[in-house]
Amino acid sequence: MSGLAALLMFTWPLFIHAATQNEANLAQTVFVILMPLLLILVLVEFATGGIGSKQLAILGVLTALNAVIRLLGAGTAGIETVFFIVILGAYVFGSSFGFILGSASLLVSALLSGGFGPWLPFQMMAAGLVGLAAGLLPKPRALRWQITLLVSYGVLASFVYGGLMTFWNWPFLAGIGSSVSYVAGGGILENLTRFIQYELLTGGLLWDFGRAATTTVLLIVTAPALLSTLRRAATKAGFETV
Repeated sequence: MSGLAALLMFTWPLFIHAATQNEANLAQTVFVILMPLLLILVLVEFATGGIGSKQLAILGVLTALNAVIRLLGAGTAGIETVFFIVILGAYVFGSSFGFILGSASLLVSALLSGGFGPWLPFQMMAAGLVGLAAGLLPKPRALRWQITLLVSYGVLASFVYGGLMTFWNWPFLAGIGSSVSYVAGGGILENLTRFIQYELLTGGLLWDFGRAATTTVLLIVTAPALLSTLRRAATKAGFETV
């Protein structure tokens, strides 16, 4: 449900047929929805036994660590250092853990850097989706195939994250009346075509390539050691891992 709600919030231009939409009001609305959603997700995990005090401690440590590491890049020139820990953490601890880790990492990072703005709730949701999907990845026995799978997913997730982050504010940035502008009330196919043209025109894909390259390098370098470390921590904390 959390993932579906997040996707619907990103793809609002396909369903909200308004000629004007206040960016700040939209972001505030999403933030109001997202915060209780994260809290409910944590409470549900507690109530069902999916997460306990030890698991919550691990979540807190990884969130804090990831928030600090993100300050080394924070998307500058396409350099993004936040995703490798989200992907590895979700791969070991599961989808719900990954969704919370991704969202919370972006929130804490913003608290540390003062990077608040209408983009923050959407960054949180997009990172949460990256973690949620990473927790669903298959787990082959051979470590080399696991790393290959994680790197491949990291590349895909980097482009999807970039696409989602562009999509929600595309109607505001593309202006009105051009061939790449959002058409209020237009068909889904028409607006998707315009959005793809906008991505190509503005070089968004090049920025996403930088994110994909950074994530790939960090996964290749850290995955062998971090997977082993996280799995030992998971065992001690009572997580069931494969």
